[in-house]
Amino acid sequence: MTWLVWSLLSAVFAAFTAVLAKKGVAGVDSNLATAVRTSVVVVFTWLLAILTRTAAPFQHFTQRTWIFLALSGLGTGLSWLCYFRALQLGEASRVAPIDKLSVVFVILLATLFLGEKLTVGKGVGVVLIAAGAIAIALD
Repeated sequence: MTWLVWSLLSAVFAAFTAVLAKKGVAGVDSNLATAVRTSVVVVFTWLLAILTRTAAPFQHFTQRTWIFLALSGLGTGLSWLCYFRALQLGEASRVAPIDKLSVVFVILLATLFLGEKLTVGKGVGVVLIAAGAIAIALD
């Protein structure tokens, strides 16, 4: 499968995540709800990694790999904590588009730190995504 198919699947699963999380976070502490969700993700991904692993799964992990994956994990955790609290306080149909402003931030950060080119198409996309998210949030 191509990156596009995987990306579309990610978007579909993320949509279900928002709706299911909104239902699940009702009436409970959002941090505890995030911990439960994260525990499920941890078990699921470790099972997947074990079942699909190559002969030496950690052989190619460098110190740099560990550092960046750990920092990414911290970012994910902080994002999820904020997301669940936002879902608890707001409508899923308004929270999710604001959360997807991450696309705008990824494009900008990838340009600054990864050397990716900010093309006209990406620039137009950034403006449209930002405008759409803001329009939905203010509705």
